[in-house]
Amino acid sequence: MFFQQILRTDIGCAAYVVASTDAGLAAVIDPRIDMVDEILDLLQREGLQLRYIIETHNHADHVSGHHQLAAATGATIAVSALAGVAYPHQPLRDGDELELGEVVLRAIHTPGHRPEHIVIAVIDRSRSQEPWLVLTGDTLFVGDVARPDLAIDGREGAAALFDSLHQRLLQLPPGTLVFPGHVAGSLCGRVNNRMTGTTIGFEARNNPALQILDRQTFVRFMNENLPERPPNLARIVELNRAAEPPKMGTATPLTPARVRELIEQGAVVLDVRSPAPFAASHIPGAIAVALDGGQFQNRVGLVIPPDRALVLVVERDEDARRAVQMLAVIGYDQVVGYLAGGMAAWERAGFPYRTLPVLTVHDLARWREEDATLEIVDVREPSEWAEEHIPGARHIPFYRLPERWTELDPSRPIALVCGAGTRSALAASLLRAHDFPRVYSVEGGMDAWRAAGLPTTRGAAVTV
Repeated sequence: MFFQQILRTDIGCAAYVVASTDAGLAAVIDPRIDMVDEILDLLQREGLQLRYIIETHNHADHVSGHHQLAAATGATIAVSALAGVAYPHQPLRDGDELELGEVVLRAIHTPGHRPEHIVIAVIDRSRSQEPWLVLTGDTLFVGDVARPDLAIDGREGAAALFDSLHQRLLQLPPGTLVFPGHVAGSLCGRVNNRMTGTTIGFEARNNPALQILDRQTFVRFMNENLPERPPNLARIVELNRAAEPPKMGTATPLTPARVRELIEQGAVVLDVRSPAPFAASHIPGAIAVALDGGQFQNRVGLVIPPDRALVLVVERDEDARRAVQMLAVIGYDQVVGYLAGGMAAWERAGFPYRTLPVLTVHDLARWREEDATLEIVDVREPSEWAEEHIPGARHIPFYRLPERWTELDPSRPIALVCGAGTRSALAASLLRAHDFPRVYSVEGGMDAWRAAGLPTTRGAAVTV
């Protein structure tokens, strides 16, 4: 048996190639659209023919590469009979098996994350009739289990997940290797573990969710403190169900004059540079989501509608190509191009630009003591706020600002604080897009505030 894990740490996605080297046949499970070339190179290098492309479910967090792989190799796409997909496929039901010589892939129906979800037990009959490993998709993670609320009511999903875990997965031999569809960074669960594999027995003993043996207690636990749902999730599911392959945007260089025309026509400027260059100079109205600031796709999905034309501002041309590909992963296919020459070209053209004032934590501490009109807004997640925050600060997660900005007084100075300074720049760009004149980003965020020994307080997570 040949086995290869393919990781994308941006939003914590994992795909798998399983094959028989004797038979020369392979299957790929849960391939992302930006993994296609890597998978094709791997198959060629190993001398393998792709027989099956298997989807454990209709993914909501990333666009699949099954169309492209099927077109390139002639492989059959296999997916649950309950998936409701429009493309040609082999429907899989509980217990169905796909053979790759002595390697056998067995589908096990595990509803909960989504009603159609299956996991794939992998058997090497040259060694044993028992599964050697199981590819758990979004049902079981390392130290966590799948969130139940993306496709149906969270209580119904959690009840189904409880049965799938205890009646199906935990019935596998304890030594069965577990390889999940997600690692840290995914919104499909609360997983924050960077390990990429585990075993059934280890999770049965140590996974907090699996220690809850009462169904109703499990249902309540699974619906608490879930990550925010980006509004583009339903769009991604439909793209993954569709008969036609998804589109991608383009990394076309655009002159400053053309960018200005596109803005006048309603395009959104997405500035993917790091916070410092954005603060130094940016196009009025631009939304700042740092390409290398972590969670790029998830943050874009939380604050920008997927059907808007996008113009990118980048530090390097290569960043534009990378951003287009990363946006395609979450179904954002309306990238028109990027500002050629960056902000230097924009300024040379004589077009208006803005700056974003940045405060150190010591600046903020002094200002906080001297000026009662200063409003400090903490834009982190509720769990981060509950753990520790600046006394007197207001809590509005950055992704709530597009709907809650009216709660803030634009006549007051507003200092935005996050964990390290990336989300505060994003939040500042959202407020500046609404013409807030006195917005400041706090450099280093709460990390720097704590390191400086400045005062903090704790508080319960709030409903947002």
